[in-house]
Amino acid sequence: MKLTADNKLRKLIIVGDRVLIKLRKANEKTSAGLYLPPGVQEKEKVQQGYIIKIGPGYPIPSPVEDDEPWKERDDQIKYIPLQAKEGDMAVFLVNGSFEVMYEGEKYFIVPQHSILMLEREEEL
Repeated sequence: MKLTADNKLRKLIIVGDRVLIKLRKANEKTSAGLYLPPGVQEKEKVQQGYIIKIGPGYPIPSPVEDDEPWKERDDQIKYIPLQAKEGDMAVFLVNGSFEVMYEGEKYFIVPQHSILMLEREEEL
């Protein structure tokens, strides 16, 4: 299968409470007018970008029910979902993230606790 712009990230699986972020261009402004000033550029402590993919969230430990051995065990892992959603614009701490190159493009893998603010186009 040939990789296209639509499916090139399909094979990536983001783990746990992490999100995959693609940086926004420095002079790009959101519809709400939010942008980081020119002094806050690449290699600064705070960056902004769009969330491309998200992980499943925080895993919840399964309750141990050894007193009822006849019950079927549900080994399916359950997660608390993330507050961040795909398509959100995120302002995040760079020193809490990991820079990766994939298919010639730069992305950041960021744990949710390093995200300072989200901007969502739809109503909450």
